[in-house]
Amino acid sequence: MGSGVMRRPPQYCHGLIDRHGKARWYFRRAGFKRMPLPGLPWSPEFMMAYEQALAGQPAPIGAARTIPGTLRALAVSYFASPAFRTRRPSTQYTYRNVIDRLCAEHGDKRVALLQREHVVKLLAARANTPGTANALRRSLRALMQLAIEIGLRPDDPTRDVRKVPTAKRDGYHSWTEGEIEQFERRHPIGSRARLAFALLLYTGQRRSDVVRMGRQHLSDNAICVRQIKTGREVWVPVHEALAPILAEASSNMTFLLTDQGKPYTAAGFGNWFRDQCRAAGLSGCSAHGLRKAAARRLAEAGCSVHEIAAITGHASLKEVARYTEAADRKRLAQSAMAKIRTLSGKPDERFAKKG
Repeated sequence: MGSGVMRRPPQYCHGLIDRHGKARWYFRRAGFKRMPLPGLPWSPEFMMAYEQALAGQPAPIGAARTIPGTLRALAVSYFASPAFRTRRPSTQYTYRNVIDRLCAEHGDKRVALLQREHVVKLLAARANTPGTANALRRSLRALMQLAIEIGLRPDDPTRDVRKVPTAKRDGYHSWTEGEIEQFERRHPIGSRARLAFALLLYTGQRRSDVVRMGRQHLSDNAICVRQIKTGREVWVPVHEALAPILAEASSNMTFLLTDQGKPYTAAGFGNWFRDQCRAAGLSGCSAHGLRKAAARRLAEAGCSVHEIAAITGHASLKEVARYTEAADRKRLAQSAMAKIRTLSGKPDERFAKKG
């Protein structure tokens, strides 16, 4: 064991000579599990085990095929970390796809050499798709936070990098009352399309929650379901228009079944429902648009932001406030126009043209 190795081992590494004269190294850090380290300090196998010990988790499958200190090695460590494993499955799927694509291009590059200008260039190359660029920014930030925690670098090169601006859009089209009536005329009560339509409109839930609904979710004349996206449990009273439609539904564990008698996936249901919309002559309508229409109806009925959120289960009140604000503007505009009319129906003299 060379004196140079003994003088400068990595942080939290302690070496000793056992009774057989063999050098042994251990990772020892307060609050972390004590772990033996293979080989000698700074060797590839030693540094791989050292990085895993710093991250506080065992080495995942495939870690031996990565080079310590590289972006790919950091990604392997991140996928095994609590920060990643505690995210929702849909979020894990998104982060993994983004990081895997990044590693396919830059996986063998050293994490310690990543600079702010490199991050800016990566985002600039994706400026035409702001959503993709900002997803990469979020994923890189998560990786760099882990890199700081396990001592691969002292700073976060993504910290001062701003999001790529996106054009303001209204998002999914919110169904109008005319479009709702048009769908109902095309798909009568008793059809699968009408059942799906009614569940979306009269519960205000996402398609990922609607496809799981069944009779086991009915209790005290309400539908109680835990949302997949937010983890929130919502309790939605059965609307009088939904009750007769549910009475016609089958008694399966899920109300909605495919032609093969199996439950829908969220994506498969979305595609199928778009086909039903097109059959009704509604090319711009979707399942999520009915969720927005449900929130709009609640807002126009005078419901508060918190009342609407109790039905929709929104984690943030910002989106709900948009519907309430639009409904309030409509009512205020009607009230304003009524105030400029006199009892005789003539315009107020203050608005008459001057001679």
